Amino acid sequence: MKLGEVSILTHDVVRLADFYKSLLEMDNGSNDTVHQTIIAEETMLTIFNDGQKHDRQNMCLVFTVYDIDKEYDRIQFLGAEIVEPPTVRPWGATNMSFKDPDGNIVYLRSFPNQ
Repeated sequence: MKLGEVSILTHDVVRLADFYKSLLEMDNGSNDTVHQTIIAEETMLTIFNDGQKHDRQNMCLVFTVYDIDKEYDRIQFLGAEIVEPPTVRPWGATNMSFKDPDGNIVYLRSFPNQ
């Protein structure tokens, strides 16, 4: 078994999808208001409005990057709320976190010598 998709539930698909298209520096060519696939490779990332109300954060996304300081500057430029700036962890990774427009926590991490 392998993970096939991560879907972020939202009431504003276009706004959240536009944020992730900017974050991931890719364009899916869609402005669909109900469902957009952002990454369509082995594990997909989709933004989806399931018509339900979601009050709790029950997940986070983690992306591995090569240059976390460059990404930190870019995330600030996107206007995202920084939760934690780049911080070296005891196990050697450097992590940072921020909130997407719906308040979901997103982590970026880089590893030494990658």
